[in-house]
Amino acid sequence: MCFPALAEDQKAKPAPTLKSILLEQLRSTHSSEEWFVPANVAVEGLTPEQASWSDGKGNHSVGQLAAHLIYWNRRNLARFNGQPVDKFNNNDETFTSFDAKRWADTIKQLDEVMAEWEKAVETADEKKLQSWYSTIEHIGAHNAYHIGQMIYVRKEQGSWDADKGVKE
Repeated sequence: MCFPALAEDQKAKPAPTLKSILLEQLRSTHSSEEWFVPANVAVEGLTPEQASWSDGKGNHSVGQLAAHLIYWNRRNLARFNGQPVDKFNNNDETFTSFDAKRWADTIKQLDEVMAEWEKAVETADEKKLQSWYSTIEHIGAHNAYHIGQMIYVRKEQGSWDADKGVKE
């Protein structure tokens, strides 16, 4: 999965636009298996118990990381769509809101908010993208960072299938 054949990728694609670049980044952290494992694969097959597992060293569980991504993606998407957002209090709460009993719903919400971001960018005009591109690219980087943590936690836990990527 790491480092796809660049020459083949670039031959098949038209010249990039701001929209296409942002969409590619959002999709690569959501469902498109390219350079790294996307969110949908990172959470795939985990039981609620596995999603709750922590190494006991202060690191977050996969479920907590998913809850955190849902929170920040939703909050920024609401802002992008001109909707009001609640006052922000404490980033720690974005992790601790995870409830293992609702793991299946958490997976669904993560997939939905990431798909909603893609749709929002697809339908946005150039002017809006020009004013939001930095935030959107940081959202993609933030998603990728925490998805990497999810894989690390799963590897530590012994629940990661190396055939899905990240063998080392």
